[in-house]
Amino acid sequence: MLDNYREPEELLSDESFLAWYFNTEEDKGRVEQWMAANPGGRELVQQAVDLLNTMRLPEKEIPAQQVDRAETALMRKIGALSDTDRIADASITAPVDFSPEFSPSVEKTAIPLYKDRRWIAAASILILLAAGLVLTRSCYIRPGQPEVKTAYGQISRQQLPDGTEVTMNANSRLNYTSGWKEGADREVWVNGEAFFHVSKTPLKSRFIVHTDHFDIIVTGTQFNVVNRHGKDNVLLQEGSIILHTRDGKDLHLTPGDFVEFTSDQLAKRPAKNDSVLAWKEQRLVFDKTPLRELITIINEQYGIPVRLAEDSIGDRTISAILPNNNLNVLLQSLEATSEFDVVRQEGGIIIKAHTQKN
Repeated sequence: MLDNYREPEELLSDESFLAWYFNTEEDKGRVEQWMAANPGGRELVQQAVDLLNTMRLPEKEIPAQQVDRAETALMRKIGALSDTDRIADASITAPVDFSPEFSPSVEKTAIPLYKDRRWIAAASILILLAAGLVLTRSCYIRPGQPEVKTAYGQISRQQLPDGTEVTMNANSRLNYTSGWKEGADREVWVNGEAFFHVSKTPLKSRFIVHTDHFDIIVTGTQFNVVNRHGKDNVLLQEGSIILHTRDGKDLHLTPGDFVEFTSDQLAKRPAKNDSVLAWKEQRLVFDKTPLRELITIINEQYGIPVRLAEDSIGDRTISAILPNNNLNVLLQSLEATSEFDVVRQEGGIIIKAHTQKN
């Protein structure tokens, strides 16, 4: 089954390599032949071996009762999978107890399992490796990282250890790795909205901003990024950046490009810099913007529950420049359009279509 692999992690998913590593392969020369036939193969195999050796724990005898309990729990979880996710050759011959509490009397299924503990160890290692790859590629914030954040209704300017300036919109949080060193990547994680003016370093160290759906890779530039509740977008004002998606795709941006993540992919959209960046000057700029978008902004930036009295008015559009540093003034400005009435009550705000008073 050995293929033209290039990374040690790929070898860890190959049955022939695992059999060779655990000395269970009858034809022990198969891996040796593969290493001889592939340039760099011996070095790649050694890297995979070193990786396995690093992650393997000292083996100790596991009580049979503990193994049976673990196997029963595994069977219960496998049984809970949908038919499309089941192992193709698995056949259930006895009922499985899906109750949350473990019951020693649960009958086992006829799904074939490898009884060799070495295969179980290999599978565990692969699971750990996969989990590690997911964590490093996702918007993962590690405990103890330095953090700066803004409260509802607050806009704040901060300077990071490398001199990079970041302006943070209300209700936003930024975490970054500690101990930045020259030549090493500078990584930050954004939840909310922020504008970066990234400082260049003598060795042109990369500056990487992580969001839920992509990474922004730069050396020195200015850009705005939003990462709120599944909504991710970037506006590049100066310089150049690369967006790197979770599935390995790259998108290069030039000044003026606005890109958002929608329908599980990146898409360039027309956008006006002044409108996108108006929040930095404590303004909101709307150009035929649906009212429901304003409602979302109030909820996100002020933390005040706002709802529409009638869902239909959410489609009404607004064209205006409204203040963004005072919620009361913003709502008064909305009322001044003579199209909406704002009802303030305990627990939130209701926006209604304006009604003429006799």
